[in-house]
Amino acid sequence: MTVLSDKDMRELINKNNAVKVKEGPEVDLDLQLGPSSLDLRLGYEFGVLKTRRVKAIDTQSMKDYSDIKEGRKATPEEGMVVHPGEFLLGTTLETLNVPSNLVARIEGRSSYARLGLIPHAAAGFVDPGFEGQITLEIQNLGNVPITIYPEDRICQVVFETMTSEAENPYGEKTDSKYMGQEGATGSRLDEEDRGNL
Repeated sequence: MTVLSDKDMRELINKNNAVKVKEGPEVDLDLQLGPSSLDLRLGYEFGVLKTRRVKAIDTQSMKDYSDIKEGRKATPEEGMVVHPGEFLLGTTLETLNVPSNLVARIEGRSSYARLGLIPHAAAGFVDPGFEGQITLEIQNLGNVPITIYPEDRICQVVFETMTSEAENPYGEKTDSKYMGQEGATGSRLDEEDRGNL
């Protein structure tokens, strides 16, 4: 795979509408575009898991999950506090539209990592054909609370070319559970095809 340069990303964004904003300040390429990545900003919606209300999350029976996920909104002025050890869902301000010949990777920014904040704990791979906001799995690994603010550049996206165009892009698959997602989207594991289970 080959990583797209700033020149190629600028063209991808301007001509292919690969990165757009539905609510909030428009993409500022002068500020957000780096040599090989584009900074993505934190959105306004969060999902907080009220873990003390449940014994365990059962991945084969997700009925209790929606009862413990609480939606919250934050403004760029007030921010959202992430306590030590806390895990919450966030979203990017930007919506990605990944062409079927590219993949995208979401990476943290070192300025936040040096505070102990992980803006995306695991799911950093974005399939070709995906369109939607990126749900962030945010965790504070440090020892003190950290306040994060919507509209701040919290992570970055890197686009990579594939050897050829995908035969079945993400949105065309029958189990594309997160296509078109907006906001801090919780797990949709209950919608997954598990074969004979």
